Amino acid sequence: MTASVSERPVILEAAINGMTSKEKNPNAPRSHEEIERDALRCLEMGATIIHAHNSDIALAGREAADDYLVPWRRILAACPDALWYPTLTASPTMAERLEHIELIAQEIPLRMCAFDPGSTNIGQPGPDGLPVGGAYAVSYDDCRTAFAFCERLKMGPALGIYEPNSLRTTLAYHRAGKLPAGAMVKFYFGGDYGLMATEPGVSFGLMPTEYGLLAYLDMLDGTDLPWSVSVWGGDLMETPIARLALERGGHLHIGVEEFYSPDRSPTNEELMAEAVELCAKVGRPVATLAEAAEMLALP
Repeated sequence: MTASVSERPVILEAAINGMTSKEKNPNAPRSHEEIERDALRCLEMGATIIHAHNSDIALAGREAADDYLVPWRRILAACPDALWYPTLTASPTMAERLEHIELIAQEIPLRMCAFDPGSTNIGQPGPDGLPVGGAYAVSYDDCRTAFAFCERLKMGPALGIYEPNSLRTTLAYHRAGKLPAGAMVKFYFGGDYGLMATEPGVSFGLMPTEYGLLAYLDMLDGTDLPWSVSVWGGDLMETPIARLALERGGHLHIGVEEFYSPDRSPTNEELMAEAVELCAKVGRPVATLAEAAEMLALP
């Protein structure tokens, strides 16, 4: 690890709930009060970005915005510089999936926007052990809409890279000089349980191995895009990519949203503590909120 990498602060992003149900993890925050509690605690422990879903993912537009605003008005009153972003809704078109984000930004600070620039299959084992599920479809036209949205509202796109094709699309925008300022590339590796399952065997994307991460870094070579790693349907800290990412200058994306193990149901606080401990072992400091905004070059 070079001196420059060892001195580079680590951005810790806490994805505090997602679609994780109480049945899957009783510690997943779902109510407004639980979201507020976990977000503030993660920020206190060193998180520099909070990614959160609202209390009901079925909401869209004005209803979704109003539901997000209940806890986030209070969170930002307590921590005005916090970086955070909501998820997209399940609306039919990309413009509709983004509508609530603009409504939220009209009332409270919101400098980042979630967007997944590509498609992937999401599923679980069926009765015969074979994959069942559906396609999470994001077209090239959807990408144009979302990137234009980020550009217009001066938001840094938080880019979920489920598959290598998503990174290729991102790099095409980068080469053309059309990638909005503040972009962060988040490598989503597929653990044994994938995004939805409580039984192993059906996942997505690259495996969370040394060579999986190196493949993505080969693709990123020659760019200065900030990047992070996470494992969906697994335990990031039990894979080699958490330490390797820190040694290579990357960042960590952790939290109840992506974690799954049949053996334990951690809190966001526990996962944050593990990430902070690993940063200390590798010898990299945890970024402050101001450092994270500067490193991301957020508008």
